[in-house]
Amino acid sequence: MKFARTALSLVLAVQLVACGGGGSSSPPATGGGTPAPSPTPSPSSSCGVRAQQDFADGVLNEWYLFPDLLAAANPASFNNLEDYLDARVAPARAQNRDRFFTFATSIAEENALINSGSSAGFGIRLSYDTVGRRLFVVEAYEGTSGLAAGLDRGSEITAIGTTSANLQTVSSLFASGGSQAVANALGPSDPGVTRVLRFVQPGGAIVEQSITKATFALDPLSDRYGALILNDGSQRVGYINLRTFIVSDAANQLRAAYGQFAAQGITQLIIDLRYNGGGLVSVADTLGDLMGAGRVGQVWSREVLRQSKSAENTTRLFRTEPNAIAPTRIAVITTSASASASELVTNSLIPYLGNNLALVGANSFGKPVGQFGFDLAACDLRVRAVTFQTVNASGQGEYYTGLASVVPNTCRAGDDIARPLGDPREASIAAALDFLAGRACTPITASGTVETAGGMDQGQAARQGIDLPDRQLLQPRRPNAAQHELPGLY
Repeated sequence: MKFARTALSLVLAVQLVACGGGGSSSPPATGGGTPAPSPTPSPSSSCGVRAQQDFADGVLNEWYLFPDLLAAANPASFNNLEDYLDARVAPARAQNRDRFFTFATSIAEENALINSGSSAGFGIRLSYDTVGRRLFVVEAYEGTSGLAAGLDRGSEITAIGTTSANLQTVSSLFASGGSQAVANALGPSDPGVTRVLRFVQPGGAIVEQSITKATFALDPLSDRYGALILNDGSQRVGYINLRTFIVSDAANQLRAAYGQFAAQGITQLIIDLRYNGGGLVSVADTLGDLMGAGRVGQVWSREVLRQSKSAENTTRLFRTEPNAIAPTRIAVITTSASASASELVTNSLIPYLGNNLALVGANSFGKPVGQFGFDLAACDLRVRAVTFQTVNASGQGEYYTGLASVVPNTCRAGDDIARPLGDPREASIAAALDFLAGRACTPITASGTVETAGGMDQGQAARQGIDLPDRQLLQPRRPNAAQHELPGLY
């Protein structure tokens, strides 16, 4: 039996697929192959809740990275698999080791996301603050109904309804049910779902528009700002804004972008991962290879499993990429939404760049672990369980509180939604350019947030692009496959 990094077939109806750090990877071939988690369901197994729970138990008991942090739970006390999984890994969550990283999803939905790179919705990403009870668009995808209706970075959504006659203000939705009430009001992520939105565009124009959700491409690199060359005085800087690692085509788009950098002799980079929740480890590895000119054969990263599965540990070396460059200085832009594969890339650069690497913006999420996906194919069920930790060439991988604790340099800056992504004047990009040029910056505080003066409230801060502690991407309690990897997507 042969194994691939993104898919591992086991016996009968079980399949193992891997995602790491928020990204994906899976155990390599060993001898006669990796045995299936026990118990192994038969193709005729029931797809009821108890059968799903039994399947998940087999996965966790054999593969979970923190076996000593699994709680006993009575399956009969739960009427769905998701809550049962949350209860079983609660001790790991309490120690900040598994903050809802173990979850259940649809095989079909996730495979479609990885292979087709598409989702359904308005094609926007939303951020909110609980104090100001305000909702902002932080990013809009090209070719979507949301962007066509005038929603773009910096727009504030003020009311939501199914018709103009039943619009509810965002403030009242937050007051009645918090962020989940807002997520519910936006409706399911299905083509054909229509909502009337009232919003204020960055220039101040107030728009009320009926917008229908549709299938759209989750282009990993935006056609507007995904790959740019910025001029900072006499210095030319390569800028990459990678939205996600989960779409497999991201690797080819990155190759094309770095080919442009290589052709123009770019050696200083800004890698903007501010909303990137992770994705495929294979894409993260490709990004590493593209910055590994002269390092082929050296260690990029390692995956470390639980002791009983140590035979499955792997070491990933830099591989040859024709478009690779040898960067001399890199600034990585992150926020608390930057997780998993985003953090893997940054952490893996530390041994090679040292003081020539900086984390810019706010502290990252803190997810140095990854998941394998275990499939119960007859039930369209994939259990993504935390199964490995990623470490860099120096063996560093303890950044559960975020990368600010391990990256040699940090520069705090706001997420300036008043300016487009890719704009050198945007606060985080400007701070990144300052670091690359050797200009002074203020380190990220322990909380990774930006302090403000004058009693500015959350709403004012959001309008001015300032990343305060309570501002975060809007995420439903049970995100779909796309929202797991692209937080804030609607």
